[in-house]
Amino acid sequence: MADGFPHGTVHQAPADLQEAIGATPELRARWAALTPLGRNEFICWVEDAKQTATRQRRIVRATEEVLEGRKRPCCWAGCIHRTDKTPGRWQQAVLIDKARG
Repeated sequence: MADGFPHGTVHQAPADLQEAIGATPELRARWAALTPLGRNEFICWVEDAKQTATRQRRIVRATEEVLEGRKRPCCWAGCIHRTDKTPGRWQQAVLIDKARG
């Protein structure tokens, strides 16, 4: 967190997400109040988008969900990049599918 922006445990928030979160003081405060794991889930979810349009929709949705008080993205299986825990069954299926593709 050398730049002063609260990032996740594994992922650093990309510039476009940081800009969206920094747009309002309330959103920035709610983002900072999330746990590092919670922030990590939102960041991973945004970065997992394959298309620019999907990424932009996820950024908008992430800001809305954080303002609503959600702690993690809705309908997200979780970050598959964490090394401190074993991926669950659903995450393992995602990893297998990505390896095939």
